[in-house]
Amino acid sequence: MRNVSENQPSHTNHLHNLQLLDTILRLSVIPLSAASIWLTVTNKQDNDSYGQLEFSSLAGLKYMICINAISAGYAIVSVVASWLKCLLSKAWAFFVSDQVVTYLMVTSGVAVLEILYLAYNGDKAVSWSEACVSYGRFCSRLKVALILQAIALFLYFLLSLISSYKVFSKFEPPIASKEMVEES
Repeated sequence: MRNVSENQPSHTNHLHNLQLLDTILRLSVIPLSAASIWLTVTNKQDNDSYGQLEFSSLAGLKYMICINAISAGYAIVSVVASWLKCLLSKAWAFFVSDQVVTYLMVTSGVAVLEILYLAYNGDKAVSWSEACVSYGRFCSRLKVALILQAIALFLYFLLSLISSYKVFSKFEPPIASKEMVEES
């Protein structure tokens, strides 16, 4: 049987490395979300035939901006809170918050993906033409904003896994009863 104290420095080092990775991921989300917001908010294009197209014309883009602002704000707050010793025992709060922000990022990404799909392909059933033929620069900038948001979403997915590990590693695995072992 191993002495727990022999394994303690390795476990502490592992937790420190995990905390460092967590912080790096959270800090990485901030510029990605900010860049996605900036690209979307400053995105507009004029067309002689159809007029001006800007982000405020599409509800899905407004939603993406709000969610990216929430994700960046939460990343800032969570970086500060994660290094405060008094909040280290609040693993459940990080777990739930990371899950919520990740799901919100998924919904906003899907909303913008639908807008881009319709802008590139149109919808013949309702007589919508392909808008990106007339607003190519707008669509290109929107794609870049969506890619930045998708990278931030991936980072939040990793953060969700890390926070899940932090919460659920505190519990012992269930012990199989003698009857369950004999049945196998």
